[in-house]
Amino acid sequence: MSLRVEKQKPVSSPPPLQFYSRQLEEQTAQKEIPQPDFDDLVTEDDEPVDNIFSEKQQRLLTESLYNSWQPKPEGRCFLTLANVGLFYAIDKPPLVPDVLVSLDAKLPKNLWKTHNRSYFVSEYGKPPEVAIEIVSNLKGKEAGSKWQDYAKAGVRYYVIFDPERRLKEGVLRVYELHGKTFVEKPNWWLKGVGLGLTLWKGRYEDKVEEWLRWCDKNGGLILTGEEKADEVEWEKEKAKWEKEQALQQTEQERRQKQQAQQRAEQAQQQAEQAQQQAEQERWEKQQAQQRAESLAAKLRALGIDPDKL
Repeated sequence: MSLRVEKQKPVSSPPPLQFYSRQLEEQTAQKEIPQPDFDDLVTEDDEPVDNIFSEKQQRLLTESLYNSWQPKPEGRCFLTLANVGLFYAIDKPPLVPDVLVSLDAKLPKNLWKTHNRSYFVSEYGKPPEVAIEIVSNLKGKEAGSKWQDYAKAGVRYYVIFDPERRLKEGVLRVYELHGKTFVEKPNWWLKGVGLGLTLWKGRYEDKVEEWLRWCDKNGGLILTGEEKADEVEWEKEKAKWEKEQALQQTEQERRQKQQAQQRAEQAQQQAEQAQQQAEQERWEKQQAQQRAESLAAKLRALGIDPDKL
């Protein structure tokens, strides 16, 4: 089906509860989200796993957040999951986003209980803020029924990543929920979450592709565990190099100071030698003059005028 995208209008960010789906509100009794019958629910199936690219892409998006991201304010918890069922209504099948992000959510202690195996809105008390779908074929209906279902589920940001352009649209489209429908954003910044998305051509797990990455407001990548470790190692090497440079600089300055002191001492010695030489010459001149005067006196005593010699 065709997808009509409305123009973005500036609106203030409503509180998370306003993003609950209308269907959930209609089913709510006494302001409590209805509990499904967990005994009859199927949280896993035997469908084939995703293709290799999607599997790596999912891991890239989830592990980078856990390794290098902290939502504000400091200490705020979050949850990001890959390929896990999103149960948002009792009478509706679950959605299975490739990646979801939910703020102020924690994993339960016992993950083996049926109601803890998937993301149940009734258990977490809220829908996730972000749902990402990776297009690998035309059967997923990412721009069709899923687009509508995520809006009904109350997901604030819906992201379609289409690396092979199978939907004949852009590689990356980001939608924000306004009321009961999604509106395409002119940029890829998710203000309500404090995260951005970007396309990055690079190597991840020895595979060079154009990957979907999280980024901060300035476009800086949210690092993977390996990248963070490399950065820490680089910082260590940088600190070590800077320390060595500082030591070399200190040694060089010490040598220069020593050389300057040696030059000053040498100059002082030369000055003293020059003074001694001048005094020696003056003394020798005096001695020569005294000898000349003594000789002249002797000549005069003999009646000889030395000036006529």
